[in-house]
Amino acid sequence: MISLAKNLLCLVGLSSTLVIAQPELDLAQLESLARSGNRNVLAARERVVAARSAVDSAAAWPNPELEYLSGQQRSRGVAGSVGDARSISLSQPIDLPWLRQPRIAAAEAGVLASQAENRAYEAEVLARLRLRFYESLRREAELQNAREDVRLMEGVRSRIALRVDLGEAPRYELIKADAEMLNARKVAQAAALRVEQAYLLLRQAVGADLPAGFTVKGNLREVPEPLPREALLGQLAASSPELARVRSELLRAEQLLAFESAQRIPKLALKAGVDEDPDVRATKLGVVLSIPLWDRRRGPVGEATAQVARARHEVAAAEFSLAQQMAVAFQQHEIAQVQVTALESGIVRQTENALRVAEAAYRFGERGFIDVLDAQRVHRAARGELIAARYELAAAWVEIERLRALPVESQK
Repeated sequence: MISLAKNLLCLVGLSSTLVIAQPELDLAQLESLARSGNRNVLAARERVVAARSAVDSAAAWPNPELEYLSGQQRSRGVAGSVGDARSISLSQPIDLPWLRQPRIAAAEAGVLASQAENRAYEAEVLARLRLRFYESLRREAELQNAREDVRLMEGVRSRIALRVDLGEAPRYELIKADAEMLNARKVAQAAALRVEQAYLLLRQAVGADLPAGFTVKGNLREVPEPLPREALLGQLAASSPELARVRSELLRAEQLLAFESAQRIPKLALKAGVDEDPDVRATKLGVVLSIPLWDRRRGPVGEATAQVARARHEVAAAEFSLAQQMAVAFQQHEIAQVQVTALESGIVRQTENALRVAEAAYRFGERGFIDVLDAQRVHRAARGELIAARYELAAAWVEIERLRALPVESQK
């Protein structure tokens, strides 16, 4: 008895360990794991760090140049002196403000563009994660319905077997029931495999920090409601990272054009030097002027001008495209909402009632088994359409949130 009790305690401890090893996570927890542990997200953030370093590079002052020359000096005269000759010079280029300011501003615009690109990428990652999450819920709902169909067919098959044994029904009905039961089991097995596949895809979307043994916590009925269309369109201009990116690219192109145009102005450098020979020591101080005589920067200025025009076209195209994408996503949400409402309020309930009536009529001998199967197929199709409509509703919400791509602080 003691050994049996110890074995039972070990089994209880093992089962509790298995339960702990399979955490149940909701959507918010999965999103937090993706933001903190997804390697692709972390790699995208490093681009922002690199862009900030580019600002430091643009703000750096030019280094001075030190020149040292040494040699022998011999006079050509008869009694000329002989000795060492040295020359030391120091040049300091002057970073003119009309060159420095647009260069730094272009680098700062690059930081804004990198931040917007990073936020857009995180929105893409979260959109994929949310779709995988709702797909997992969809597959679990399909598995639950498939198991209910198996239990229903097993019950119907047992009643048909009893009637066949009593001689109240032909054996053909039992053969048909066996075939339908096997088909229901096949569908349930396929649904279970789809659940496993959905979990694998969800883990891939979250990252390696998500343990392999996990379950999702949620319901397809709990999809958040989006804002009204007018509010979404008004918010899109301020929150969309894609618009922020193309606008930052336009700002950077304009600053680069100003920088290339300023390169036409002569550059200055201060220069000081000391020349020593055996008889004379000369100290010099002057200015080095770089005159843009032959190279008027026509090529770089023309290229920068074309980049500005291209960036302006991209801004206009992005504004139009995002507005259309938001309108399409909102329209898709409305379509899915209409389908869900119609299926939940009438169609699924009516098919369920029809199935009950057909089963009752079959038990009393008023209907045949074929009528029960037809009612089951219609009810099964209606439930499948409801699950699919709920998933489409969730997918439309995911697309709306992807286009908005609000910062994390705004979503709390």
